[in-house]
Amino acid sequence: MTQQANHSRVPDTFVILFFVAMLAVVLNWTIPAGNFSTAIIEQETSQGVQSREVLIPDSYQSAERQPSLPWFAEGGEIGVANIPFEGLVSGTKWGSAIGVMAFILIVGGAFGIIVQTSSVERGILTLIQRTQSYQQIFLILIFTVFSLGGAIFGMGEEAIAFCLVLLPVMTKLGYDKVTVVLVTYVATQIGFATSWMNPFSVAIAQGIADVPLLSGAGYRMLLWFFLTSIGIGFTLCYAARHRSPTPHLSAADTDKMAPEISFTRLDIVILSLFSLGLVWVIWGVVARGYYIPELASQFFVIGIIIGIVAVVGRRFSANTMSQAFVRGAQDLLPAALIVGFAKGIILVLGGNEPTEPSTLNTILHFAGNGLGQLTEPFAAVSMLFFQGTFNFFMTSGSGQAALTMPIMAPLADLVGISRQTAVLAFQLGDGLTNIIVPTSAALIGCLGAVKLDWASWLKAIWKFQLLLAGMATAFVIIAVLIGY
Repeated sequence: MTQQANHSRVPDTFVILFFVAMLAVVLNWTIPAGNFSTAIIEQETSQGVQSREVLIPDSYQSAERQPSLPWFAEGGEIGVANIPFEGLVSGTKWGSAIGVMAFILIVGGAFGIIVQTSSVERGILTLIQRTQSYQQIFLILIFTVFSLGGAIFGMGEEAIAFCLVLLPVMTKLGYDKVTVVLVTYVATQIGFATSWMNPFSVAIAQGIADVPLLSGAGYRMLLWFFLTSIGIGFTLCYAARHRSPTPHLSAADTDKMAPEISFTRLDIVILSLFSLGLVWVIWGVVARGYYIPELASQFFVIGIIIGIVAVVGRRFSANTMSQAFVRGAQDLLPAALIVGFAKGIILVLGGNEPTEPSTLNTILHFAGNGLGQLTEPFAAVSMLFFQGTFNFFMTSGSGQAALTMPIMAPLADLVGISRQTAVLAFQLGDGLTNIIVPTSAALIGCLGAVKLDWASWLKAIWKFQLLLAGMATAFVIIAVLIGY
């Protein structure tokens, strides 16, 4: 009860955005505008040579002070009261905000259909049922599957239901509540933080930062393997130290403990189609250079095909499929709105066009001067810890990307590190701190599902959190040194 009361006093994301918007208004009124010169750089990619505009360090120039931002603007101009609308309708289908918002809603609807089939859930429950007799293998496989879930489609809140399912099973096997959260929620967040293709995190951040979508996957896969292995190792050590002695359980006993599920041929077909769809997405990005419009369309096609198969297989009706699409998009509507509102805040600061006078350019200039006193690796680490700290206030990955990447991407140009590294710092800072911040609804939901208070969780996990922070710092430094 105390934990829930404390959580209810945490400001909602939109409340935080409101105060950030008011701060942006004050900055607009008090900080003079400025602009940078830019240069075009060429970069070798799998689709050939691609060009990108970057800021030239030391090219900042103060501009004449722009007119004060009005409270209410007419004729389509920007004003304080116009922030939400202007943010929501800004940009093009190729990026923030309207393109990213449409991407979130369409992909959310597609995943709503996939989730409605319950095939992913049935597959995980079948794995639990068939491996729980083999203690260590059981923990390793479950942790790996949930980590892949976080990496591939941003699993997070879904872990709450699995905490409920796994709690009685793992309790009878002698494991405590912390172990349940470790193999479910913690695994998803390690996958989320090191993802190479999560459409709701890395794809959005790369799109906003003007980095080729799903590029740099090899290094992120290495991170995923390394941090997932560390997570598994910690989980096995923790489980061994805190496991209660249990009587010998026969195969019949463990069958009784397993949840009643049936994994059918239809589930095999659906999961196979989903896997082939992911291969198609990767092929499109790598071989054809697909971007946000194509990527959204690919996920839409995957969702529709899987839905049709489920309807033909009598898993649900066509109407249920339609409702699942709407519900999936509806679940992600707050994230889409956050992207639009965050873009409105950037517009209040004058927009993110480097060659046009804006307050944001002046902020970037002074931030760049501050970080410029540091070496490039330490500047990147500073970005990492900024993102981790900011995640305490805004745990929405897509929202944090929308609000911070328009600043962090050009800032990376100024301090001499790649935008890919800036995206990596965002990912690691956002995802890994989700394991511990009490403002995360998914974390609090999982702890509530197993009836574990946050203080007890903090006591059990803080050393592991420090280890992850050290590993993230090391990988960001390595990324700078290898020119990632």
